[in-house]
Amino acid sequence: MDRRIKFRHLEAFVAIARANRLKRAAEQLNLTQPAISKTLRDLENILGVTLMTRDRAGVRLTPEGQVFLQYAEQSTAALRQGISSIASHSEAGGHAVKIGVLPSVAAQVLPAAIEIFRGASPKTVLHVVEGSHGFLTDCLRAGDLDLVVGRLGDAATMRGLSFTALYAERVVAVVAPDHPRRGATRLEQLEGDLIIYPPEASAIRPLMARLMISRGVPLFADRIECVSGALGRAMTLGALRPVWFISRGVVADDLDAGRLVALDLDMGPTEGAVGIMARSEENPSPLVGLFRGALSDAAQSLDSGRAGH
Repeated sequence: MDRRIKFRHLEAFVAIARANRLKRAAEQLNLTQPAISKTLRDLENILGVTLMTRDRAGVRLTPEGQVFLQYAEQSTAALRQGISSIASHSEAGGHAVKIGVLPSVAAQVLPAAIEIFRGASPKTVLHVVEGSHGFLTDCLRAGDLDLVVGRLGDAATMRGLSFTALYAERVVAVVAPDHPRRGATRLEQLEGDLIIYPPEASAIRPLMARLMISRGVPLFADRIECVSGALGRAMTLGALRPVWFISRGVVADDLDAGRLVALDLDMGPTEGAVGIMARSEENPSPLVGLFRGALSDAAQSLDSGRAGH
């Protein structure tokens, strides 16, 4: 490796690639725009290639930039992980595991996995972050998370990541028990209703798009785009009474208790794998490996419970 390449070069390059704007990346790193521009130029001069081009839409990675980004992300992530591991060991007297989860996993699989994991490693500190697929995978690539558990995203969101499937899950359309559309069997019957729909950053948005296209139904005009389980549940049971499209795991307990009802729609095209995402080239620590095992055991118990119903 060229000794002239410093961490600040890699950090600036990764920040610009993610933000797609020099100004935004400079703000994130508390730098001026001229300073971050010079850092990028210095890196390009050291490598002897152009990594990015600029136009009115922002910055674009060259083919060389796309190749270099993967390795720059891995390098900065590894260093941050090392620093974080030292800090967590000193502060908590032990190690920490940082997990990102999508809402459907947080509602069902994660509590069981944590119970199993704490039985084996009760003093390990767990940091759990819930969020959208895009946000969590960005954090994973940056080294801010050890694992992400959720639905498999499209190819663009999985760059530099591996995926291990745990189980499959569908999207459901749920309503309050006394909703006037409770008997709906076709998507067309919902076109005049208020819909809570997955936002673009969510993993189930492409699956819903595929379903709508296959049925010849346009995107619902009267919609609220939301990934929050708490907000979706409160609204569905509130005065506005929307129809809520959401992964079944988020509302499984509500369906079992009768607080919400799933419409009898054919949602087969929305079935997708739920699993563990990790950085591709990284060997997991023993604790991360232990948590992966706990997730697998919890998922198997969940599958057994479903089969028994």
